[in-house]
Amino acid sequence: MSYDLLVIGAGPAGYVAAIKAAQLGKKVGVIDKERNGGTCNNWGCIPAKALLKNAEVYQTLTQRAAEFGLRFDGVGYDWSHIIQRSRHVADKGASGVDYLFRKHKIDSIRGMARLDRPGEVIVTDAEGQETSHQAAKILIATGCVSRPLPDLPFDGSRVISSKEALALKEQPESVIILGAGAIGVEFAYFFNAFGTQVTLVEMQPQVLPVEDTEVSLALEKAFLKQGIQMRLNHQVTQTQVSEAGVKVTVRNASGEACTLEAEMLLVAIGIAPLLPGGAMKPALTERGYIQTNDRYETSLPGVYAAGDIIGPPWLAHVASFEAEEAIKGMFTNHQPKKVSVFPGCTYCIPQVASLGLTERAAKAKGVAFKIGKFPFMASGKARAIGDTEGFVKLIVGERHGEILGAHIIGPEATELLGELGLAIQGEFTLDDIEATIHAHPTLSESIREAAEVAAGHPVHL
Repeated sequence: MSYDLLVIGAGPAGYVAAIKAAQLGKKVGVIDKERNGGTCNNWGCIPAKALLKNAEVYQTLTQRAAEFGLRFDGVGYDWSHIIQRSRHVADKGASGVDYLFRKHKIDSIRGMARLDRPGEVIVTDAEGQETSHQAAKILIATGCVSRPLPDLPFDGSRVISSKEALALKEQPESVIILGAGAIGVEFAYFFNAFGTQVTLVEMQPQVLPVEDTEVSLALEKAFLKQGIQMRLNHQVTQTQVSEAGVKVTVRNASGEACTLEAEMLLVAIGIAPLLPGGAMKPALTERGYIQTNDRYETSLPGVYAAGDIIGPPWLAHVASFEAEEAIKGMFTNHQPKKVSVFPGCTYCIPQVASLGLTERAAKAKGVAFKIGKFPFMASGKARAIGDTEGFVKLIVGERHGEILGAHIIGPEATELLGELGLAIQGEFTLDDIEATIHAHPTLSESIREAAEVAAGHPVHL
């Protein structure tokens, strides 16, 4: 079969690229060894958010019912049904991508891809049968996989990755989570909400190390209140796995060591690139990711790459953006854009969302800035819904009043961030935000309130 475009990988980069190319009238085929949707839909973003919603509902009913005037004789849960609901959500998403492929007449090719010659992809199916497919252009969108600890492979039982954590048949009584990035933090919240004893270990001095320090400290305070144990600024020095569980020895910055024990170890220390096989190897960066030029083309003519496989930031929405830009660059006169400012979201409770410069980054760059910070405690809507933890924090250019960074921790933080992304993209200023009427009562008013604080004339503080 001959194509205008063959895409290797059916995740947020691959399937979006395929649809965009098909909309331009191109003949497209997508190759993936598993079902369409990629890690995000099947074993990442989407099923994880389903689990987190279960956790939020259960935590509200068991810990805050009296606050809302509710009484229960007893609230229980069915662990298997919680997992099944998450898997059903993933199933629906995969079916949705299948429908979009049919709608746009995109061929879905199941199997492992191999690049041996320019313009050709060899696909090996589950039975070992090989087929050859030709294409004018090839896009590599194979993504990444969870990275294990050195000398400690995942076993799916005692030592697990986020993939296994999404489909545990039985709830663990205790779990050690290595890595306090978005994945580690979300699973810490999820397991703790249902009563699993959680110990979160992070080698950096704060949880969510890439976030604004003030936000990270607020999340640490919230997690301690929820009962999550944390070992920050600790490095793993030794691990021991047995049928009874795991033992992890950690050492703090002062050299003091202690041994943690749990039924299970969830490793969330990062990801590793998943490269296609074959004799043709595009140029790689020093960490094994594919290097591309300003049009997302690799060192191999006619072979492009987008998404997690080309390096950070490893986010589904970034992958989709890169894929769209790559396709427009391939088949139109459009000059593709590279990612600059992008949103980051963490869906624990309280939620965390951010984009642009953190306060420490602004200081490091020597930028003259001011801060506008508004606590949700002062928001009428937040008080009405009983969710006042957190704040909106804006990093604002001193001279022109432009938004340099935005950081939110609190209710629906991930949904509130869109307005600020538009503000940064459109180079809006404090005056523009203040001149925009925000409905009352809404959580989004807190963005305008934070702008007023930065401008020096707050109303509700």
